[in-house]
Amino acid sequence: MRQHDRIFAALANPVRREVLRMLRDEGPQSVAVLAGRFDMARPSFSEHLRVLREAGLVSERKVGRQRLYRLEAVPLHEVQDWLSPFERFWRGKLAGLREVLDRMDDDPGADGPGTDGPSADDPGADPSGEACESSDLSEKSEKPEKREK
Repeated sequence: MRQHDRIFAALANPVRREVLRMLRDEGPQSVAVLAGRFDMARPSFSEHLRVLREAGLVSERKVGRQRLYRLEAVPLHEVQDWLSPFERFWRGKLAGLREVLDRMDDDPGADGPGTDGPSADDPGADPSGEACESSDLSEKSEKPEKREK
């Protein structure tokens, strides 16, 4: 398995992400302290630490009879490098959405943000004048109305 695959596999598990958060926020800790915060058998927790070690996300150091674990953040740069193009992609999409919404605010005739609400002939309006949820619309259009004779 390639190193970045090990990193992503390690980060996929919420227990391992929480261990990394604890080490980031609280500094190096012993196995006993870390394991004590999780409701699982010690061998299961040790397996999580092994995965983190193999991914290079934590290091282990013996101090007397204790094993201290420490966060190793350098491998996370590889994750950041991989995610960076996606972040740029979504920033571009959100900037485009912002432009569309800004244009809608500037156009008083546009049916969007800044309007006074649905008109009476709007199919999304109910008789009380409140807008219906989109799921309400789909239910109304899919189910024929029953009429009394």
